Amino acid sequence: MNKPNKIYLFTIGFFLFFNSFGQNLKLKNNDAGLISLGGRSTISLFNDTQSNSSGSGLGGQFRIQFADRINSDWFFDYLTSDIENLANRTDYHIGWSVLVYPVPKMKIMKPYIIAGHCFDYSYLAENNNPSNKIERWSSAVQGGLGTHFNLSPRLDCSLTGQYMIHLGNHIHSEISGNTVIFTSEKGASLEGHLLITLSLNYKLIDLW
Repeated sequence: MNKPNKIYLFTIGFFLFFNSFGQNLKLKNNDAGLISLGGRSTISLFNDTQSNSSGSGLGGQFRIQFADRINSDWFFDYLTSDIENLANRTDYHIGWSVLVYPVPKMKIMKPYIIAGHCFDYSYLAENNNPSNKIERWSSAVQGGLGTHFNLSPRLDCSLTGQYMIHLGNHIHSEISGNTVIFTSEKGASLEGHLLITLSLNYKLIDLW
């Protein structure tokens, strides 16, 4: 089974599981205090500048909503990508984001502005020569827009688009024929990648 099919099956299974627990959630005051748990699927566009490769993967998150219009995501992502069938790239992201709701609560949609920070580990290796590799630990900032789609009082589907800028060294691959060369550039720049994330989130409890 290929990677896209695995992602689709995971998303459908996650939805069916939590949809069976779609009963109403009694709020103590407003949306502040809500704790949510979710799964996510992410696509990273132009993950490697030289080959314009894209990556995809799965992850998880939980939310703590601090106020009626301020929420937070705490997430982990595992992303993989292929580089012209000659090399591969793996990225791990672990971090947090703040979600701000600029408009009053709507029944079906709930748009938000999102920004945050994460730590990431990236690993690139040649397929036929795993000893030809490069890796990096760094941190990054990300920001963008998104919206929740309320499927039930407890369950929502969230779609987010963010641009991530790495603050540490940048690592790349250069392809010349069948030769793979990995390079590292020091310092932060505006170079990054676009992340599209689809998540399903289940509200567990309202703490306050």
